[in-house]
Amino acid sequence: MVMRSGAGMQDMGKAAVLPFDISPIQLGTTGTVSGMGFEVIGRVRWGWEDGSWNEWLLLGVDGAHRWLGEAMGQFMLLAEQDAAALEDEPFKSYVNGGTLNVGQAAPLGGITYLVADIKDATCIGSEGELPFATPPRWTVNSIDFRSDSGACASLQRDELGVSLYAGSYVELADLKPNYLREIEGWPMPRFA
Repeated sequence: MVMRSGAGMQDMGKAAVLPFDISPIQLGTTGTVSGMGFEVIGRVRWGWEDGSWNEWLLLGVDGAHRWLGEAMGQFMLLAEQDAAALEDEPFKSYVNGGTLNVGQAAPLGGITYLVADIKDATCIGSEGELPFATPPRWTVNSIDFRSDSGACASLQRDELGVSLYAGSYVELADLKPNYLREIEGWPMPRFA
């Protein structure tokens, strides 16, 4: 692994090979979000006691990044928000070290979310280009939020601070994907 910082490069050592999963997404998959083209340029794979999930980094043709969370056949399209600027409770309380509970209501930006899931997750590995390093055994407290309208959000807290991502659930077909990974026994969908 090599980390680029400004004009310099730093050798970060070797990374474990990511275990096989059945995701149709892969590095190089392209598609469209809100009329804007994107390419999948990176992935972080997270694990916890009951499973694992992928977070794919999308680079838009406008240079903006979004994340596509993928777990159990569901996709969350998310953009990073400024967690330090949160004024809505209980989000603000969590940023300052507080706790949240599954089922708790959490208003954010005029949308009322419910805390759907709370877990401690460890980075299994990563690939491609990412805006941060993924050190071995990196562990985060991860909280997922859902709303009745299809909006979703994700908070992650580690020893360095809190990250917030917000967006909505999408169907894979909504992304108009190209260059999906072929998986034996899975017919390539017509939309791909």
